[in-house]
Amino acid sequence: MKNTNDITASFGTLYHPKSALVFYEDRENTDVYVEHFDMDKNGNPINAHPLTEREANALSKSLQTEKEKDKAFLKSNGILPTNILHVNPNTDKGAVLWYTKGQRKQLYFVNDLNIPSGMAYVPPMIWYANKNSLSVFALTSDRRSTEKTPLYFAPFLNIYEDGRVCMGSVNINIKNSASVEEFTGAWEDYFFNSYFSHLLGQNSPIIGNCVHLWKDLIGTGKPFPKEVLKKKNKTLKNLL
Repeated sequence: MKNTNDITASFGTLYHPKSALVFYEDRENTDVYVEHFDMDKNGNPINAHPLTEREANALSKSLQTEKEKDKAFLKSNGILPTNILHVNPNTDKGAVLWYTKGQRKQLYFVNDLNIPSGMAYVPPMIWYANKNSLSVFALTSDRRSTEKTPLYFAPFLNIYEDGRVCMGSVNINIKNSASVEEFTGAWEDYFFNSYFSHLLGQNSPIIGNCVHLWKDLIGTGKPFPKEVLKKKNKTLKNLL
């Protein structure tokens, strides 16, 4: 997929050097002395002085805050949303399984497809993501899914037959401090705010022509025709 909007605002905060610490040890490595430097506007160290208790406490508080942020990964901001089906909060291998009901969304398509970008109804969906990748599937019902719920191919372009989404040049930036709500919201934004450009694999993800389907749905207000969904030989349990 190609990104649709200018996302430079999401690249992160620009940080400027404010201070520096230099650690000194004696030859026997038994005694340590810490010197604190301020930084001028050009990033040069100035005002060298022994590290004070106040400065040490500020440093300790900052390090503790970062540690707590890591612990917050995929935690809920309150009561766990009802559309969350499974959470693995591991900072390195964390993943979330969730679903969304059928909804009307803004969709974007590259010009070569001759599909106008616009609003259209999409089917209920199953989403499975970690910090680096996303897989999506379709459902035929808005009801909360169970382990036995059958999965269908997601009726979109840019999706491999196993459900993985090709994100192309989209800059994925999921923070270690992201709550489960921020995590799922970010992935849904990445998916729907990107351009659909091409089919992946040898087969259509629907019964019929996928390009013609979206040409027929964009800007019309028509409900998504669930009868075109193509069933996979998997259930939700296969994702757990």
